[in-house]
Amino acid sequence: MQGQRGVVEVLASLRQQLEKRGSKSIRELGRTFRALDSYDGNRKVDRQEFAVGLRENGVNLSAQEYGTLFDYFDKDRDGTVCFDEFLVGIRGKPNQRRQALVDKAFLKFDRDGNGYVDAADLRGVYNCRFHPKVQSGQMTENQAFAEFLGSFNDRNRDGKITKDEWDEYYAAVSSSVDNDDHFVQLMKTAWKLE
Repeated sequence: MQGQRGVVEVLASLRQQLEKRGSKSIRELGRTFRALDSYDGNRKVDRQEFAVGLRENGVNLSAQEYGTLFDYFDKDRDGTVCFDEFLVGIRGKPNQRRQALVDKAFLKFDRDGNGYVDAADLRGVYNCRFHPKVQSGQMTENQAFAEFLGSFNDRNRDGKITKDEWDEYYAAVSSSVDNDDHFVQLMKTAWKLE
C-alpha cells in the first residue's frame, strides 16, 4: 500500500518529534508510561496506553504508524510493550563512556571472574541495612537483597546475573538519564567507582 511508512521511517519520525521537545523528552515519556502502568505495575503498556503515552508527549502519528511501532516493540507478541525496552529502542544502547562504567561495575562485582554476578558477589558490596523498608521493619535485609537482585531481570531465575542481563538493566537505566555526566556520577556514587 503506497503511502505507508515502515518501522524505520516511523522510528525516525518519533525520535525527531521527541528531539524537538528537548533533552528531557525521553525521561518524560518514561514517567508517562509509568503513570499509565500504575494499575498493575507490570512495567508494560497495552496498544491503547502506548498511543496515549506518545500523544501526551507530543508525538503525532497516524493510527497505522502507532500500530507499526507497537507491533515492532511487542517482541513476545503478548499484546503489551515493555517500556524499558521501548525507551532503550528509542534512545539506543549506552554510549561508550556510559558503557565503560557499566562494564567497570560488572567487573567489580564479578570478583571471582566466573562471568556472572550472583548473591555472593553482591552481598559484600550492597548493604541493605539502610533500605527504607528494612528501616521501617517491613522487610528483612534478606528480603530487600532478594528484591534488589530481582531488579536485574534474572531471566532464567537462577540467581545469577549474566553480563547480558546486567547490560540490559543498565541500558534501561541509561535510557532514562539524559545527561552523560549525571549518569557517570550516578554509577560512581552507587557503586563507589573511581
